[in-house]
Amino acid sequence: MRRKNKRPVRALRVLAALLCVAALTAAELSPALAVTWDDINKLKGESSELASQKKELQSKLDQLAADKSQAMARKANLDQQIATTSAQITNVEAQIAQYAALITQTEEELADAEAREEAQYELFCQRVRAMEKRGTVSYWSVLFKADSFTDLLSRLDIINEIMDSDQKVIDDLQALQVEIAEKKDALETSKAEEETAKAELVSRKKELSDQRAAANKVIQELAENENATEAALDDMEAEAEAIQAEITRLTRQWEQEQAAKGGSTQSNPGGYIWPVDSRYITSTVGGRASPGGIGSTNHKGTDIGRVGYTSSVYAAKAGTVIVAQYSSSYGNYVVVAHGSGNTTLYAHMSSIKVSVGQTVAQGAVLGITGSTGNSTGPHLHFEITENGVRINPLSHGAEPRKGYLTGYTLSGSA
Repeated sequence: MRRKNKRPVRALRVLAALLCVAALTAAELSPALAVTWDDINKLKGESSELASQKKELQSKLDQLAADKSQAMARKANLDQQIATTSAQITNVEAQIAQYAALITQTEEELADAEAREEAQYELFCQRVRAMEKRGTVSYWSVLFKADSFTDLLSRLDIINEIMDSDQKVIDDLQALQVEIAEKKDALETSKAEEETAKAELVSRKKELSDQRAAANKVIQELAENENATEAALDDMEAEAEAIQAEITRLTRQWEQEQAAKGGSTQSNPGGYIWPVDSRYITSTVGGRASPGGIGSTNHKGTDIGRVGYTSSVYAAKAGTVIVAQYSSSYGNYVVVAHGSGNTTLYAHMSSIKVSVGQTVAQGAVLGITGSTGNSTGPHLHFEITENGVRINPLSHGAEPRKGYLTGYTLSGSA
């Protein structure tokens, strides 16, 4: 009886070892996942929460719609809706970025898996050809009748001796095929969900545009109602004065706290920079025609236009944030204390990027321009207070007839 040749079994074992080493090396060289489905699902959860918040805000808005005396409350509600939709847009943009990264990552993993499959199969075939050429086995010819890799694997099933000794080789090859199929499915899913997210982004941006238009329209409608306008003006004037009084109180409190710590609150009375990348002035400090019929005729600050809803608002001078909140008149606004009764105020922002107590350098981003509060369009309302008194930054400065802010263009002159 012919003695069995054990070389095929040994060869397959060597091959299996080589394949395992190759797979291990690929796994070791593969970088950690930069993006996972957990990351995307977390964003989806946040998006769901934002949708619930917006639904609740819409319910409140519907209740206020019929009451003309609640115009400013409607505006405040719309401002909240706008903030929520903006947050949704940011969320969807983050999802799209995550999908793009996941797609790239999966494509790289798929290419790697396919390359490993090809290399393993080629190595396997080389070893089999070598053994058959030496005539060590006769049944290897069965394998070469296979017309596909899948057919090859099925034919291997009938060779019990090989299966018993080197099943791991077959298992590894089959597992690799499963891995490739799964990655292809994951890739298609990611691409489909990315397209869905892109469509949602378009929808959200249109929704945001509509909400901004509705918010601005509320102020315009208020101006058409003389009684409501007068009442709203009185309320806003009172609120503005209350805010100024609170700023004065907070400034003194901050200065006292700094003094108690042995710190200095002194700062150069000048040295301001423009708080936004625009030099177009739509309203100056002092008397003016009421914009939209609802703005103050005794303007307390300087309005800077041509900023849109995406411009960064910068700290005009270094200091400490003492106010960062929303009011019906100023909308989202921030106040920075600079010492010696010197403060700067930035109003009507779409979002605030700092918090109370935060120290900010000159030029630090405080927020993003918008049209929140008593505003009929995107602009930045900017105030400077020195020694507790509001001043005009366009005319008040160290040099006669030259203000802190220069190089501007007045509305109507260009």
